[in-house]
Amino acid sequence: MKHQRGVALIIVLWITVLLAVVVGSYLLLARTESLQARNLVDATRARLAAEAGIHRAVIELRNPDLEQRWFGDGRPYAFTLDDMEIEVRVRDETGLIDINLADEQMLERLLEYNTDLEEAERTALVQAILDYRDPDDLPRLDGAEADEYAAAGLPYGPKNAPFDTVAELQQVLGMNWRLFQQLEPAITVHSGRPSVNPAFAPAQVLQLLPGMDPELARQYVEQRHQVAAGTEPLPALPDGTQPLAQGGGLTYSIRSRATLPNGTWTEVYATIRQGGGLKGRPFRYLRLKKDKTDAN
Repeated sequence: MKHQRGVALIIVLWITVLLAVVVGSYLLLARTESLQARNLVDATRARLAAEAGIHRAVIELRNPDLEQRWFGDGRPYAFTLDDMEIEVRVRDETGLIDINLADEQMLERLLEYNTDLEEAERTALVQAILDYRDPDDLPRLDGAEADEYAAAGLPYGPKNAPFDTVAELQQVLGMNWRLFQQLEPAITVHSGRPSVNPAFAPAQVLQLLPGMDPELARQYVEQRHQVAAGTEPLPALPDGTQPLAQGGGLTYSIRSRATLPNGTWTEVYATIRQGGGLKGRPFRYLRLKKDKTDAN
């Protein structure tokens, strides 16, 4: 009898332990699902708020009050939406290098200052870029047309037409992801100009201009950000040139970051073109992507 009671006690203890494990697992699963749901909600709120920052930028770029109008030189603009902090940076694309129109010298300087390629490698890549966008199938000296792409084992050749997107630059023979990442912040296909407007150019582009170097370019950007653009003249360049703030275009790259009180944030990047939108809209997206989200 005592033996039976002992066995029963052991069975009860094991059942109790098993129930404790099951209940604990359930509570852990419920907590995990709750955290996942909260993170999803927070990430969605942050993304929508970041996209709201893009729409706010479009409005501010059209502000008739020049003293209040946002300036497309990459300076930060911050505001609060409900309980979220939003920071927006706008870049007029005329301040970037148009890879469809930049000449050989500009492309050479772009690679020299922004990559670690040797001179011969830079020359070959520049010639390959020019061959990719020109309309003929005749290779330049050190360039690349269909035969060179085939010899490299690529299933395609040069487009022999202008680039449609910045990302298309990755298809040029000799280009890789690492190089593209180094060049992407400085280039565009939407400027429509062979030169850049220094009023809107980032330091990565300014350093290519006459009399500039990386440190002078950085200092110039800092000085430019202190100027109330639209009402005050911009600082002169080292060669005495006075950039004109009114010489911009209609295409802008916008980076908007929204941060929630708990630290969750999402950053969205867009390229937009003002005016002439479909169905009477004041702008249209040329590109929209979510760069990164960090959910705490």
